[in-house]
Amino acid sequence: MAATHTVSNSTQSRNFRTDTTTQLVPRHGVVTLYGYGINVRVDRGHLICRSGISTDRQNGRFARVGHGLRRLVVVGSDGMVSLAALRWLADQRAAFVMLERDGSVLAVTGPVGPSDARLRRAQALARQSQLAVNIARELISQKLAGQEWVIREKFQDQVVADTIARAAIAVRTAGTIEVIRSLEAQAAQAYWSAWYVKPITFPKNDLGRVPSHWLTFGTRKSPLSGSPRLAANPANAMLNYLYAVLESEARLAAAALGLDPGIGFLHVDTDARDSLACDLMEAVRPQIDAYLLDWIDRQPFCRHWFFEKNDGNCRLMGPLCVRLSETAQTWGSLIAPVAEWISRTLWSTIRNPRRVLSPTHLTQNHRRQVKATGFHTAVQLPPQPPRLCPRCGSSVKPRKKHCVPCAIAMQRQGFLNIAERGRVAAHTPGAEAKRGETQRKRFVAQHNWKSSDQPSWLDEAFYVKTIRPQLVMVKIKAVAASLGVSIPYASLVCAGQRLPHPRHWQKLAQLAGVSRNSFDNGME
Repeated sequence: MAATHTVSNSTQSRNFRTDTTTQLVPRHGVVTLYGYGINVRVDRGHLICRSGISTDRQNGRFARVGHGLRRLVVVGSDGMVSLAALRWLADQRAAFVMLERDGSVLAVTGPVGPSDARLRRAQALARQSQLAVNIARELISQKLAGQEWVIREKFQDQVVADTIARAAIAVRTAGTIEVIRSLEAQAAQAYWSAWYVKPITFPKNDLGRVPSHWLTFGTRKSPLSGSPRLAANPANAMLNYLYAVLESEARLAAAALGLDPGIGFLHVDTDARDSLACDLMEAVRPQIDAYLLDWIDRQPFCRHWFFEKNDGNCRLMGPLCVRLSETAQTWGSLIAPVAEWISRTLWSTIRNPRRVLSPTHLTQNHRRQVKATGFHTAVQLPPQPPRLCPRCGSSVKPRKKHCVPCAIAMQRQGFLNIAERGRVAAHTPGAEAKRGETQRKRFVAQHNWKSSDQPSWLDEAFYVKTIRPQLVMVKIKAVAASLGVSIPYASLVCAGQRLPHPRHWQKLAQLAGVSRNSFDNGME
């Protein structure tokens, strides 16, 4: 059986090698490294980054001033990061994030706020009071409100939206964490049912290499794991990766405010999971869902963005990981007010906190009084997905739908289709009847015309020498209307490619402004 093409391979020989080096530049404050032999180190005060696959390499050199770097994302685990590089990032208040292609967070480090034992104690004791219920109720209420908006506005499914709205109303009066979890699970089942048959488009040239189950969103539960992990199609794999970026931003936000990312209120404590980070994610998940949905509706996916493992697990290729990682700043700005609201809520339970306002390191709201009644996630537009040609998948220019080669090919095919339709339409019974009627009228006109009615000076030689050269200045529509012929035939007459019947010569002489005087002058 032939091997399935998943990754582009270099075609050069062993004796001839061409290295392609790309300069790394922060896009939206994010630099993403992937591939083999990733190297991050410090050289003479500059942060040196190297990554890539085979001969396609990316290099970056960033000074301490004007670098524009806010997030350094590493996808995979092949390479090294020096301690000096981590110190360089910490000094510049830039975060280091290590992700896996399947959507799991391996490591996160970034700016850490001052740790206050009283805040952490209040966070740990919240589960023993009504405080954890209040926080969980607010987080899930915001999540369900976002999901209802996505279903009502994007999918136009009022039945599912009403189901989610009823669950949101019930959450407002829920008295325990267990009831809130149950209501959220019921709403999630209805929410993802609307996504099930969402079609996923690929360029026309890629359809032959795309498995059938990649053409719809499908279920969030992977057949490989029974959970969202190990996604089996591109849409779910992209959503898992975006959630991993969101989780890393939630960890950074919690650490910056002095909170413990592992002590949550809604999620159950388990090994190797930061429950608070997962709690913070809930309010922002619908924003990520809407972003992916807009991508699906506007642009196709490319086959070379993904590869399928032997067990059917769909993974993301490096260039797509770079695109998705660039949205980190957007999700960080959306999750910041959520984290600060939880911090304010916990500080409100501490006696004599010795501070008037709780810290707002993320949104920088120190200058105005912060109300401790709910939060608002400001809507910010993430980076737009790449514009691709729906035929071949290559990049297209702004305000264009297809690339230049595909546009030319489609235009040529369009002309051929129009010509074919014209030939078919020209041989219908109605067209044949009209053509026959025209021929009968022309035959009658030629039969009734007498050469004796024509002026003696208006012969074929005079027409060819004097009248025809002047017809290029006459409008084709005027010739067609005067002679009672079609525009294509009139254009041929004006171009001198057709010799009209002699009965038309006098009318053409009038249109061209030729008279008997022209004949007399020519004779002289």
